[in-house]
Amino acid sequence: MDRMFRVLSFWTLVFSLMAFWGSLYPMALIFLGLTAFFLSLGYMNLSERTYVKIFFGFMFVSFVGFTYYTMLVMPVGPAEEHSLASLLLM
Repeated sequence: MDRMFRVLSFWTLVFSLMAFWGSLYPMALIFLGLTAFFLSLGYMNLSERTYVKIFFGFMFVSFVGFTYYTMLVMPVGPAEEHSLASLLLM
């Protein structure tokens, strides 16, 4: 499982570099931070159970954060309304 965290760090580094090349600097910095996080976890040699629990916690926080952003923060449409507001007004 420690190798999978190193693989995750490789792919987050790839996404970070693509975001830098696309001038998406906040996204690039987020993925660069994730690269450091996954790479450090990959070399900790923790137990399999601990790696699975850390990954579950990471995915839970990611999904909750993505849902919060898309429902309450992200503007949609030409009127730049937020998603929840447009859902309630329909």
